[in-house]
Amino acid sequence: MARRWRMVSGAEPLKLEQFEPGDPGSGEVLVEIAGCGVCHTDLGYYYDGVRTNQPLPLTLGHEISGTVVATGDGAGDWMGRTVIIPAVMPCGECDACKRGKGTICRTQKMPGNDIEGGFASHITVPARGLCPVDVDRLKAVGLELADVSVVADALTTPYQAALQAGVGPGDLVVVNGVGGVGGYAVQVAAAMGATVVAIDVVPQKLAALDGYGAALTLDARDFDPRALKKEIIGFAKRNGLRTTEWIIMECSGTAAGQLAAFGLLNHGATMCVVGFTMDKLEVRLSNLMAYHARLLGNWGCPPELYPGALELVLNGKVKLRPFVEHHPLDHINDVFKAVHDGKFTRRAILVPGTSPTS
Repeated sequence: MARRWRMVSGAEPLKLEQFEPGDPGSGEVLVEIAGCGVCHTDLGYYYDGVRTNQPLPLTLGHEISGTVVATGDGAGDWMGRTVIIPAVMPCGECDACKRGKGTICRTQKMPGNDIEGGFASHITVPARGLCPVDVDRLKAVGLELADVSVVADALTTPYQAALQAGVGPGDLVVVNGVGGVGGYAVQVAAAMGATVVAIDVVPQKLAALDGYGAALTLDARDFDPRALKKEIIGFAKRNGLRTTEWIIMECSGTAAGQLAAFGLLNHGATMCVVGFTMDKLEVRLSNLMAYHARLLGNWGCPPELYPGALELVLNGKVKLRPFVEHHPLDHINDVFKAVHDGKFTRRAILVPGTSPTS
């Protein structure tokens, strides 16, 4: 019998439930889960009143890796393969999908939002878009299958943002908020040839990036908005970088962080909104006009881009292991609280039937 932890309401602990997955339907697969990362989006559903598309009760979790153990009609080639499940699964058939705009597909499926999610032993998902994982190559870089669960969102989301913004050699990229997603944004931008400035309000998160792509780290608490921008301008001048056309990746998912990132706009800048918050803020949108700047939203990542993001991991340009830690799935309620309380600096991955690892 399979097991899953379901959210009944934000006022109740996540509830353990046994269930029978059943046979996968046409074009579907059943995946035995190796690991599922805890994302702040999950916390938003549980603590902050963000509504899931599927009514509760619902199993949360959308950063999932595992092994295909059963297949439906048309999906037999996936049997026995190790995979990452995309956090956003477009239908592949609608007009948006056919025009390469799968992230705005209106019938897309997101585990833990539209369908049952990954805080479970098993999950049934569409086979379309699954990202195969070469376990031998994983072992060669010291990783387990559970580790690459975070590729499904924490890595691929900033990867798409960087591609969409056109990050490349010679660019100065400012990453605001270097937690689970922002830390990988730093590594991705550096891997693409940019010089990266990392900003946060948690010194431990900034320290963790030492040697992992950040050319400069700044504690936002040490600067007012103008001083922060001035500090980065000085850094750019000293290093022969442009003082215009910065690429600003806002990953904090806080109103204060979004406001700070907007304040860093300069001529020709691109601001990528990667983090999510329910909070509202007031900004002067005319700055976009005056600076001839652009503001880009970023929802998930198309499945066809996953292999490129995974390759950054397999060739060693992006490191996962220093930024993740495993915890038993049965400890989910304690882990949710600890992540919500800011007690972790690394991404928690919940693993069915294991003991904690660092």
